[in-house]
Amino acid sequence: MSARNDLERLVRPNILALAPYRSARDEFQGLASASVFLDANENSLGSPLEEDFSRYPDPYQRPLKEALARQKGLLPGQIFLGNGSDEAIDLLLRAFCEPRLDNIVILPPTYGMYAVQAAVQDVEVRRAPLCADFSPDPEAVLRATDERSKLLFLCSPNNPTGNRLPDSFLIAMLERFPGLVVVDEAYIDFSEQPSVLSFLEKYPRLVVLQTFSKAWGLAALRVGMAYSNSFVINILNKIKYPYNLNVLSVRISLQALERSSEWNDKIGVIKAERERLARALTALPQVREVFLSEANFLLVRTTDADRIYAALCAEGIVVRNRTRELHCENCLRITVGSPAENDRLIAALQNLNAA
Repeated sequence: MSARNDLERLVRPNILALAPYRSARDEFQGLASASVFLDANENSLGSPLEEDFSRYPDPYQRPLKEALARQKGLLPGQIFLGNGSDEAIDLLLRAFCEPRLDNIVILPPTYGMYAVQAAVQDVEVRRAPLCADFSPDPEAVLRATDERSKLLFLCSPNNPTGNRLPDSFLIAMLERFPGLVVVDEAYIDFSEQPSVLSFLEKYPRLVVLQTFSKAWGLAALRVGMAYSNSFVINILNKIKYPYNLNVLSVRISLQALERSSEWNDKIGVIKAERERLARALTALPQVREVFLSEANFLLVRTTDADRIYAALCAEGIVVRNRTRELHCENCLRITVGSPAENDRLIAALQNLNAA
């Protein structure tokens, strides 16, 4: 079976046959030569604001895709841009999973939106839990899998644990899982290991998710990326909302890419602070273990997560209580803050111990 036929087999038949909505900006491509636009029922007089936002944006965000393609060594046609990577997760479920028939597989503890968005679309969620040390169990994944398993979501580095899934495990899943393997790399820029984007050439059923929300510091803009082969990307474009990203989000993301040296500097500071914070937390008597992290947060096992969480909140410091997640009893997930924020956290915990 050819790669394309294999992928077509995974798509819901109604989506494969769907004739997508074509916006005014889809039908007219000669934007450089045009000066009068009377095709999209926009307000040609503009808004009360100084800057003109009266025209619909490019529905495919071409300049940003071209910039990302240069940075990643890919083709623009291998890139989908969405309203956060959550949009890509949602569209993958819509495109490939038949409600009440198909299923997805996740590896808890992991990012909660995979299961939430599957539940919204009435898609069964099967769980192959990580081991107690947060390592993956390939055989558990395969035991959870059947012929209706369409998506395997692998968060790497994983949220909330911070560890990266081994490449050997990812390759095993790409070779043995019958559906699409979705590797969520929201935190990859904080890892010492490279992205699995290089795997795309060999594995047509791979989808890699990344985002501007974490390392790029642009969470408020809601810009996420999905990288795959052109067939999968075309399916996502086929079913997305016509203008799913606004012009400001695209513009500012482009500006950020042009300042990559500053971006690298900030990542270096966060990595250094991650190590400093881990050492300081390890020295505290109420901390039992600080797990190794390749993300911009630390998972910390404490003597009493509920009590410590409440005490920190009382000091105006908010962390994430993960004690009710699988294998995460008495664990707090602590984002690596600025040096001053980390100092304040450490002092608060030291004072809590003294009290």
